Formats: sequence, C-alpha cells, structure tokens
Amino acid sequence: MKIPETPPTFEDGLTDLVKKNDQDLMLTVMTEIGAVDTKGRYLHWDQLRHKESPSGLSHPHWWLGVKMARNKLSSTVSLFNKTSDPFQYCTPNELLKSLHWLDRNTSGTISADQQVTDSHTRNTYLISSLVEEAISSSQLEGASTTRNVAKDMIRQDRKPRDKSEKMILNNYHAMQFIREIKHDPLTPEMICELHKILTEETLDNPSKAGQYRGADDDIKVVDESRHIVLHTPPKYQELKGRMKALCDFANQRDGEFIHPVIRAIIVHFMLAYDHPFVDGNGRTARALFYWMMANQGYWLMEFISISSIIKKAPVQYGKSFLYTETDDNDLTYFIFHQVNTIMEAVKELHRYLEQKIRGVEEAETLLQADSRLKAKLNFRQLHLLRHALKHPRFIYKIAEHQNSHGITYETARKDLLQMSDKLGLLTKLKEGRSFIFISPSDLNERIARK
Repeated sequence: MKIPETPPTFEDGLTDLVKKNDQDLMLTVMTEIGAVDTKGRYLHWDQLRHKESPSGLSHPHWWLGVKMARNKLSSTVSLFNKTSDPFQYCTPNELLKSLHWLDRNTSGTISADQQVTDSHTRNTYLISSLVEEAISSSQLEGASTTRNVAKDMIRQDRKPRDKSEKMILNNYHAMQFIREIKHDPLTPEMICELHKILTEETLDNPSKAGQYRGADDDIKVVDESRHIVLHTPPKYQELKGRMKALCDFANQRDGEFIHPVIRAIIVHFMLAYDHPFVDGNGRTARALFYWMMANQGYWLMEFISISSIIKKAPVQYGKSFLYTETDDNDLTYFIFHQVNTIMEAVKELHRYLEQKIRGVEEAETLLQADSRLKAKLNFRQLHLLRHALKHPRFIYKIAEHQNSHGITYETARKDLLQMSDKLGLLTKLKEGRSFIFISPSDLNERIARK
C-alpha cells in the first residue's frame, strides 16, 4: 500500500479560479459539482485525478468544486489529530440513505429474522457470529490458523496450541466481554481491560497487555512490502488525555447530534489513529466499534462479522484511514467504507441464515414420512442432524454441543442421548468416563426405515 497523493489545497484552488476571471467557469465549479460523483462515490483526490472530469473542467477545478460542496455539509467533532486540528465529516444524501437502511435493519424489528429473535435458536447464531468475528479479526492481524481448526478449538473448549490460536480465543473472550459491559459508559480502564483480554499471552512483552505504549516503544504503522511508514501515531505522553477525550466522545449524548453509527465508526477510527498500545490496536478498535453499536441499541450487530468483510479487501480498509489523514482530517472516507462494510455484513448474515434454515428444512423433510420422528427433534438436534447427514462418522461430544449452542451441559446431554438411545440417529460409544456420539454412515437408511 502506498500513501495517497496529497490533494491540492482549497486556498490554492480558489486563488487559481479567481485568477481565471471566468464567470461561467466559476458558476460551474460552485453550483454544478457535488460532494460525490455521479455514481455516488466519495472520491479522494488520489482517485478523482484518474477519472474523467465533468463539464470539461480541469481536475484541480473539479476538486475545488467537490471541496466546496463538502464544506457546506461538513461538521467538526471534538477529537483532534497530532497537530491539534479537529477531525470532521460530512453527510451527503448517499450516506444518509445508507444510515437509514442500517437503522431499519440493525436496531428495530423491521425485517428481523425469526432465527435471531427466537429464544430457542438465538444463542446458536450468536455464538457462530462471535466465533466468526474472533477468527476474522485475528486473521487481519496475522493469525494463521484455519477457520475450521479455530472453530473446533472454541467448540471443544480446548487450550490453544500456538500464538495464532491464542489470538483467536482471546478475541472470542473479548467479544463476550463486550456483551457483558454493553450498557456501561466507556472508560479508559475498560479500553485497557479489553486490550488485556485481546492480547493475553500473545505479546513479545507480556507486561504490555492492557498498558499504554511508553517512551521505549517506537510504534509506527508500516507497509512491510514497500518499507514505508504509513502512519506515525501521537506521542505516548498524550495518550491518557486522548483516551479520556475518546471516552467522553463515545459517551456524549447531549449537544450537536451525531448519528449513532457515525459516532461508533469515529471511535473505531480514533482508537486505530491514536494506536495507544504496542500491538493489537486494530482488534481493539474493531471490538470497541461493536461495543458502541451494542451500547446504542443496534442489537443485530451482535450477529454479524465486519472483520470477515474487511478481510476480503484489507487494502481498501487501510486506504480509508490514509484518505482521511491526507485530506483535511475528513473522516467521511472511513465512514463510507465502514457503512458499506456493515451493510454487506448484514446481507451476508441474511444469506447465511437462509442457507442454515434450508439445511434444517432438508433434514425435516427426511423425517416427514416418519410419524415417530416427526416433530420430535428440536432446532439444535435438527441442526446437528443436517451436519451428520453430510459428515458420516463425525464424532459429537456433549461439551462441544453445549458450547455450540450456549446451553447447559445437562440439556446438551439430553439432546444427544435422545438422538442415540431413543431415536437411533447417532451411535453412542464409551470414551473414558463419558460418551461420544458418532454419525452412522447409514443415517439416511436409518431415517427411511423408521
């Protein structure tokens, strides 16, 4: 990734326009150019200079018109960069439409899927989402464990074998921690505790977990492939004050209105910008975003993974930070990127739920002809049956079934014993002092014979 080209200054552009003394040109620049292009894109100069300009304008004059349009929509926030200049953002119609979509689809009950509102199935999907976010967020910062291995580790509740697995398990615990504190006001101590959970036993210096970087920590964001510094965070002496300001901003409810989603995204950006820790800043920033959304009532966010979407195009994620830094602290680049990411994650959730329900329905269809089995299996058992049909000889354990669905050990035990002892859908074997349950290779035939 390279640093974007710095845009022409507003002052230079305006001076040049006045020198031209062309009334038609001035009218075009001031009235016909919007904050976004004709495709609704919020372009940075580094992108705009390669596009075909409208109305025959030169690229600098087009950029001047864009900046004029954005300045009319701009609002500053009470957070500042390293040189004490305030960050700002603007809200074009395209962004407002997307925010309205998110309000309808992540905070209210409109179009809410029954699977995530039904108390019998909610925990299953919640745990699946927490696991997915834990894996993807850790992989963004270097964890190399495969998804299936990581899922099995959490499901089996086994100890991590290496640093990558520990990163993922820590992230899973952090997501659970966020759920516990989502109604509390944010404090610097909570941020440090969150970082401590995320980085436990994964740092070169274990004592740095939950501690701000200090005088001996020369921390920079670097593109290793190009050997260039992308971002140098504020001085370590400023961190206590900056974290206090960030918490005040996160907790603020009075004064000028800032849309809750925008506020959450800005908190995400600022934690990453300040880079208060020696490592794990990205994971902490994304986890704080989840806390902000949950704190402000966007309950469906608990069921989606933004990191899994970011991981598909990590360069665009990084560029959205750089665009903000190189263009007058304009947070709108990062806000647009994150809003689009959330929308895609919500759509991904709906696709995932549809797929899972189709699978359960397929399992139910196989049981329709059997009067003894019909309607005797609960959602968890149907979920397991669908998996068992596709994975002959797969081994199921009570503790894993418990962890997968967020139920008690006894409830998990009854689920599996019913499927083995009463219904004959699983084979039960003794392993040490406990039982294991195996998907028989003739499961289809067993269902058909009943």
